[in-house]
Amino acid sequence: MSKIYVIGIGPGNMDEMTPRAKAAMEDSDMIIGYNTYIDLIKAYFPQKEFVYSGMTREVERCNLVLEKAQEGKKVALISSGDSGVYGMAGIMLEIVLEKKASIPVEIIPGITAANAAAAILGSPLTNDYAVISLSDLLTPVEIIENRVKCAAAGDFAICLYNPKSKKRTTLIEKCRELVLGHRNENTPVGIVRNAGREEASRVLTSLGEMLQHEIDMFTIVVIGNSTSYVKNGKMITPRGYQVEG
Repeated sequence: MSKIYVIGIGPGNMDEMTPRAKAAMEDSDMIIGYNTYIDLIKAYFPQKEFVYSGMTREVERCNLVLEKAQEGKKVALISSGDSGVYGMAGIMLEIVLEKKASIPVEIIPGITAANAAAAILGSPLTNDYAVISLSDLLTPVEIIENRVKCAAAGDFAICLYNPKSKKRTTLIEKCRELVLGHRNENTPVGIVRNAGREEASRVLTSLGEMLQHEIDMFTIVVIGNSTSYVKNGKMITPRGYQVEG
């Protein structure tokens, strides 16, 4: 029976992949995904057929998934982290709806980069938080900056995805300035590279000094709220505000 699985593989190692995700890939005839993500999981499923494609090929990838499913195959479409968080789930569902296909689609969640990075840092996202991507490929810079400004004004802890690329080097600086409009320079900041993978690394720093550290597309930047602090090497955001009365 044909079927489409849209799977969040988490950080990409087997230890942090859900049993449900593993079972869906085992059940699939074919696994389709972005080159880097296929490389992360290929060794775990050597008997499967894999199809790779590059960045900015998301719509093409989803069309291929639907085409193969309509041929009678069970097809797994993978995303890192969670498939519904900057992943492929929305595009896949839209294409199935647009083409009025009757193929069943099952969305399978995974551990997000925010979750993985937060666990490495301690517990910086315990209270309300905002997740914002600084990639301007699909979202105008003006909207990104406004989202950062609003999150800072609302005293959310802020988790930044795609904070800096080789071409996009100044937006992280602008966002830091926007947050400084609402928080002091000593606000804790955690920087995690390759969250949840063997080569993961972390830095605990401050809003004032965060730009002195390496930040790139493999990095998650977590900016604390007004109550966040660092103690014994852990970044912590309290569960609730302590109000003295």
